[in-house]
Amino acid sequence: MKTWYRESAENVLRDMGSSRSGLTQQQAEEVRKKAGENVLQEGTGKKAWQVFLEQFQDLLVIILIAAAGISMVSDNVESAVVIFAVILMNAVLGTVQHEKARKSLDSLKSLSSPSAKVIRNGQTLEIPSAQVVPGDLIALEAGDLAVADGRLLECHNLQVNESSLTGESLAVEKQAEAMETEGAVPLGDQFNMIFSGSLIIQGRAVMVATATGMHTEIGKIAALMNATG
Repeated sequence: MKTWYRESAENVLRDMGSSRSGLTQQQAEEVRKKAGENVLQEGTGKKAWQVFLEQFQDLLVIILIAAAGISMVSDNVESAVVIFAVILMNAVLGTVQHEKARKSLDSLKSLSSPSAKVIRNGQTLEIPSAQVVPGDLIALEAGDLAVADGRLLECHNLQVNESSLTGESLAVEKQAEAMETEGAVPLGDQFNMIFSGSLIIQGRAVMVATATGMHTEIGKIAALMNATG
């Protein structure tokens, strides 16, 4: 994965095929065709009863059902009842886990803003957040929700709440300078990066989008939740 926080602003712009005046409309359309829309994708949307029935398709569960059947035939009713109780409990827990993952994904989706201010061809435009693409320059100010992951190009007295990712409720101060460090840097310490779903508490900034949709950090969490479901 590209460590954008180590790169200078000019290098990031070059690698993203952008510039200080942003993408052109034509460039943005071409990128959107490749990258897709800037949205969090849902799983299959199975109903609770479907998920419950699927819990009985696991190989281990099938073996336990067979064992319970053998116990019944052998007049060992108590063992059969215990096995069936374990199987039923497993199915209920699996269904509950799936429903919790679905609700958590809905919560993640609620963190996305319906629109974003982007700079294209040197002009600031307000567009639906789903149309934001990697390489777009995004203008941010207090009260905005970040709609993509991005590297800061400039910022002024910028403070951001990243609790949706890091769990840290205190605002984090951001800077636009490249980080001169070796080894991996945790998300919460990447002071020149903005992540999708973060709330701008104070100040203003311009960033270049480096990841959108399911490729963002919050998108990776959504993918894990979909896999759980």
